Amino acid sequence: MGLPERLRKEWFILGIVLVIAVARLEPAVGVKGGPLKPEITITYIAVSAIFFNSGLSLKTEELTSALMHVKLHLFVQIFTLVFFPTAIWLFLQLLSITPINEWLLKGLQTVGCMPPPVSSAVILTKAVGGNEGIVITPLLLLLFLGSSSSVPFTSIFSQLFMTVVVPLIIGQIVRRYIKDWLERKKPPFGAISSCMLLMIIYTTFCDTFANPNIDLDKFSLIIIVFIIFSVQLSFMFLTFLFSTRNNSGFTPADTVAIIFCSTHKSLTLGIPMLKIMFAGYEHLSLISVPLLIYHPAQILLGSLLVSTIKSWMVSRQKALKLTRQPKAPVKV
Repeated sequence: MGLPERLRKEWFILGIVLVIAVARLEPAVGVKGGPLKPEITITYIAVSAIFFNSGLSLKTEELTSALMHVKLHLFVQIFTLVFFPTAIWLFLQLLSITPINEWLLKGLQTVGCMPPPVSSAVILTKAVGGNEGIVITPLLLLLFLGSSSSVPFTSIFSQLFMTVVVPLIIGQIVRRYIKDWLERKKPPFGAISSCMLLMIIYTTFCDTFANPNIDLDKFSLIIIVFIIFSVQLSFMFLTFLFSTRNNSGFTPADTVAIIFCSTHKSLTLGIPMLKIMFAGYEHLSLISVPLLIYHPAQILLGSLLVSTIKSWMVSRQKALKLTRQPKAPVKV
């Protein structure tokens, strides 16, 4: 793959870098109360647009089929929303005595509390799906971060419901009436949501750079990047071990679904959720940094490992097929 093709494929990651750089140059444009009015255009319109778009794009029949994989679904949700945040919390107890920026560490905890992306389930594996994170993630953040959020939980839930759940449901309803048109035209749903997400990231960092008291040391940032890659690799290996045990009952294809879905975290839901939960919080962008790093890291690791995992799955499926074939009768 040439450089131009690679750049086109990874335009969203480049876009994250670009919008942060633009926010650094002229933060006054995207701050609260600024020309863009992010308290309205971002908090409500952009977030709602993302999930209305998701509702339009998600094939109901695929999600229904995904929910039939009960055992697989439960494994992914328990690993992602119970084991993952608890393990990160225990790890952060050790890191709390280090000089690493405390807000980046809080950001690591928010990564641990995020749900897996629906796109990972439908696009990567078509085996898992769900929106439990809309309710569970805020509860986990309040549990592990205490009263760091300046917004009451009832307000958080009501805003999440109105800007995430309602647009998603409306999108699914609208899809029923224009399904044939959507199948024919194939609108760029992913690009639309990504552009909305870039706007949210841009305004988040405008608020940060407009605050002269915010400072991020390079040492902390480098350590956080190293930790994120280490955590992802470790958890991918751990899920592989769990799902390939003799008595696990999972097929090789299930294992692939588990490896990706259990370790991936939703940026699409995560950034809007942090924006709502930590509204007006001066350290919001620092808390967001680990999630912004985690997203390209999971794409990079997935790209590097997909051929190896695919080869393992194919060889494993062939081996299982051979063991199940009836043995030829022995001629006397």
